[in-house]
Amino acid sequence: MWAPLAALPGSLSAQPAERPGLSIELVDPKVLRVCADPHNMPFSTETSEGFENKLAEMLAPQLGKGLSYTWYPQAPGFVRNTLRAYKCDLLMGIPQGDDIVQVTNPYYRTAYSLVFKQGSSLDGTETLGDPRLEGKRLGIVAGTPPADYLVRNGLMAHAKPYPLVIDTRVDSSGAAMMRDLAAGDIDAGVLWGPMAGYYARQAGGAVAVVPLVKETGGPRLAYRIAMGVRHTDQEWKRLLNRKIAENQDTINKLLLSFGVPLLDENDRLLSTDPISR
Repeated sequence: MWAPLAALPGSLSAQPAERPGLSIELVDPKVLRVCADPHNMPFSTETSEGFENKLAEMLAPQLGKGLSYTWYPQAPGFVRNTLRAYKCDLLMGIPQGDDIVQVTNPYYRTAYSLVFKQGSSLDGTETLGDPRLEGKRLGIVAGTPPADYLVRNGLMAHAKPYPLVIDTRVDSSGAAMMRDLAAGDIDAGVLWGPMAGYYARQAGGAVAVVPLVKETGGPRLAYRIAMGVRHTDQEWKRLLNRKIAENQDTINKLLLSFGVPLLDENDRLLSTDPISR
């Protein structure tokens, strides 16, 4: 699953810069070196359109660093050829529990989500076991955890699969699925939350985004998302943890501005309204 804000609040960049002695851990302690996919909305692009770009732009001045990128597609070998090759010191968007890298504290939590046109017969659907989905053609990214639930509920016979690994310079499975939904080629789709929320906002008509938090008896569909550093970079991880904690409210607002369906630990949707949190 590894995927327009003009400016972040000026108060963030105005905070005192923190310059820790991390030269042993970081290749260049004066630069926040990030490795990312150059064509992977809503996460990152080489023109800095994604929310992970915006998050890096927020963190760099607080850390007293410049910002640079090494671009590499999200494909097999991504970690080996980027972080482990010392071409960067930070990866964004790593699921907590993935031990291929050392992860920071999570900076958001979200889930795979069901998307469908509002005002359709699927209004009110919250699980993949809902009888209203029987006989419907559902879009699913092949090999993702929700596919197990489609099989279990007998929905795979009519499903339309989309590739898990794709050349993001050419297309996006999320964008393709949402185009098919708009055209009526599928009745609903299941996408990773950030992609579901972002592409729903890009759609011409109203699209419902329902996080799948009520599924049981199969693989988990909700994940905490963190940043990734090398296993040896202990001080660097601790510094990033502090910055995540200090900026959590601003991070939430950033993600919500991209349509990411944010969840608290009780599976409730977050919003920018503090009363509803």
